[in-house]
Amino acid sequence: MSGKQKKQFGVWMDAHHATIAGRKEEDDTEFVILGRVDNPGADRNTNENAENNQEQALTHKFFKEIAAKMVNIEEIHVTGTGQAQEQFIHFLSDTPQYKHAVATESTSIRMSDEALVTMITDHFR
Repeated sequence: MSGKQKKQFGVWMDAHHATIAGRKEEDDTEFVILGRVDNPGADRNTNENAENNQEQALTHKFFKEIAAKMVNIEEIHVTGTGQAQEQFIHFLSDTPQYKHAVATESTSIRMSDEALVTMITDHFR
């Protein structure tokens, strides 16, 4: 091997749940589940504008919590259902410390932790 490995991560996500896979240590070769983040979503509100603002704030907080579990991202593969992956990739590109990360995405149904680790390992081979 060529000494230093890239800091590669994988995330399965939808609008309310995210599972993050990566390497625990820089010199590890195996991917593991690093954590999970949940987004409860906005409270039902009679004021549609207030509900929308709360939803946007909670989504931004959700994305920040996901990114916090991945230090110095160089490459990331985001998969899942819905539009959350695309929004998360835009969040990363708009955040100075993550803007140089190489991001790819795909669509997949909810998967087990083992299936996510296998998918991410295969993706980064």
